[in-house]
Amino acid sequence: GSRCGVLAQRPQILGRGIVGYSLREGRAAAPCDGAGEDGGGEPGDGGGARADPEGDREHRHGLHRAHAQNQVTDTNRKLQHEGKELVIAMEELKQCRLQQRNISATVDKLMLCLPVLEMYSKLRDQMKTKRHYPALKTLEHLEHTYLPQVSHYRFCKVMVDNIPKLREEIKDVSMSDLKDFLESIRKHSDKIGETAMKQAQQQRNLDNIVLQQPRIGSKRKSKKDVYTIFDAEVESTSPKSEQDSGILDVEDEEDDEEVPGAQDLVDFSPVYRCLHIYSVLGARETFENYYRKQRRKQARLVLQPPSNMHETLDGYRKYFNQIVGFFVVEDHILHTTQGLVNRAYIDELWEMALSKTIAALRTHSSYCSDPNLVLDLKNLIVLFADTLQVYGFPVNQLFDMLLEIRDQYSETLLKKWAGVFRNILDSDNYSPIPVTSEETYKKVVGQFPFQDIELEKQPFP
Repeated sequence: GSRCGVLAQRPQILGRGIVGYSLREGRAAAPCDGAGEDGGGEPGDGGGARADPEGDREHRHGLHRAHAQNQVTDTNRKLQHEGKELVIAMEELKQCRLQQRNISATVDKLMLCLPVLEMYSKLRDQMKTKRHYPALKTLEHLEHTYLPQVSHYRFCKVMVDNIPKLREEIKDVSMSDLKDFLESIRKHSDKIGETAMKQAQQQRNLDNIVLQQPRIGSKRKSKKDVYTIFDAEVESTSPKSEQDSGILDVEDEEDDEEVPGAQDLVDFSPVYRCLHIYSVLGARETFENYYRKQRRKQARLVLQPPSNMHETLDGYRKYFNQIVGFFVVEDHILHTTQGLVNRAYIDELWEMALSKTIAALRTHSSYCSDPNLVLDLKNLIVLFADTLQVYGFPVNQLFDMLLEIRDQYSETLLKKWAGVFRNILDSDNYSPIPVTSEETYKKVVGQFPFQDIELEKQPFP
């Protein structure tokens, strides 16, 4: 009975780890109870002594199993606790690896995008400093070389959408520079023509000194020699910056000093830049039409003489200087650009200029009553014709005009001296001239263009 009580209390002592054993002990304890009923023997008889070693052994085994199970539970608990930190560390490592791959990919993409951004920044700087031709080259390089490599990025699409606007901006700014250039040469065409005519005068004087004979057309400087002196490559040698345009400042030269070439006064780089930009953008024809239209308008303005031109020689000189300056510029454009103007266009302008110039000279010279002014005008027309002939313009009609100027000179001279003689005759009293000797008679008669053969045959007196 006492053993059965101990076995009945073991589940409470061992706890959850030996529940199965307690059930087995319960089943094993049943004969103990039944032994009393069956009269199988008293406590302490031979049957109870045989069950005691087996129960102790199982009891010890149960204690060992419970202890082992407790150790497993504790170990499992510790593993679960330590495993959480390991899982967290592994997750952090995974995220770190992912971030590393993302950073590496980002660096690769940035290295691909960085040249695009640098080129775009360079483009904006060139636009800001008005370096439009280099900006156009940068824009073409950016569009065809760099942007296709990063075309899937949103900022790249913004750049692509902005490229047409940048092209239009370059066109507008270059056209603005061209307008400034045209306005400048319109205002300073008389200065250009003045220097060209001075150089022609110097060459004429040099020919007269060297050759000691009247200058003839074959002795004039050829157009090639003129361009050698003028240094026509203004685009590469011009001291002006890209954004400047128009006429360079030149001091007035003395007659005995070397006169600078007419093209040396002008910076043609705005024309060259604008022409090239429009050519690259596929709008060359638009540019050519605009340039020719504007120059035709300027030609009409230049060919309108001032109303008081006939009063002084300076009025004629300024008129001729403006015409020469206009055609010097056009001739230079003809020989330094590829097709901006052509020979047919130049010839058309010259025919118009020649007809208007001759008409203006006829009109204003008819108002001139001073023979000295007419004579000076004749010399000025000769210099005007010589200057333009150097540039290859036909001037035969101007030389024909000199015949009319000669007749005009004769008429004005006749009118002048007719007035002088009229005044002399009006103031003369027509009294006879007394002479006392034949010598005095011959001296008086010799002062007048009068000849009478019969009178000469008669003796003195």
